[in-house]
Amino acid sequence: MNYIKTGLLMVALMGLLLLVGHFLDARYGGYTFTVIFLLFGLGMNFVTYWFSDKIVLAMYKAQPVNERSAPELYDMVKKLSKKAGIPFPRVYIAPMHIPNAFATGRNPSHAAVCVTEGILQTLPRNELEGVLAHELSHVKHYDTLIMTVCAAIAGIIMFVSRMALWSALLGGRRRNDGNALAQLFLIIVAPLLALMIQMMISRTREYKADEGGGRLTGDPESLANALMRLEAAARHIPFQPLPATSHLFIVNPAVAEKKGSFDLFSTHPATSKRVQRLRELANRLERIS
Repeated sequence: MNYIKTGLLMVALMGLLLLVGHFLDARYGGYTFTVIFLLFGLGMNFVTYWFSDKIVLAMYKAQPVNERSAPELYDMVKKLSKKAGIPFPRVYIAPMHIPNAFATGRNPSHAAVCVTEGILQTLPRNELEGVLAHELSHVKHYDTLIMTVCAAIAGIIMFVSRMALWSALLGGRRRNDGNALAQLFLIIVAPLLALMIQMMISRTREYKADEGGGRLTGDPESLANALMRLEAAARHIPFQPLPATSHLFIVNPAVAEKKGSFDLFSTHPATSKRVQRLRELANRLERIS
């Protein structure tokens, strides 16, 4: 069911991109913009498929580590990836004080797992294993590629929205009523829908990675404790990630979520909801064993 929901949301996001092109065509005539946006969307997906991991790792100055430089971390990733049945990913450490982690890469054969210096100093081994299992679950299910593609499509829609806004401001009242509807859609409706769909996909994949990580270690409770510890740290250590990469982190470092917070436009589900699901999973696994 989780996969079906993700697939439907991605189709909706791509459909929204084509609809944006259609509304532009309604203003200027022909099907030029629909075709251009389709080709542009495919082109952006191609670029992100090949280069997203290199770009993100460079953004956060992550450095590769090996068995000699980080033996404990390296060993944990090696054992967990083998248990998950995926190729051993590259391992990186980012020189950041905030405790966090993320995975990137176009597929399991070209993946990288990155942890911050802060998380190595903050979490005990069992909780760190839970975090790494969560990230490897993202890798196994191609979540980093899915979210990179979603971000690329949503970014195109946001760009068109800004251009439409400037066009409306500079054009004054010269537009007719037919074009007013197109402008309203392009400036307000389309970017809001794009953001909502993108965030829904992100939250769906986070829930799935939590479940996958909990099952991989057999200890969902440790991952739940790690999430609470990481969110608490995010409240006390100021850090503003690049917006396009916020969804990659296991806990959004820019958001200190409050109990009962409204998460419609959040990259991650509320931590309290994630913890509740993990504890329910722990109870189910305990009953089975």
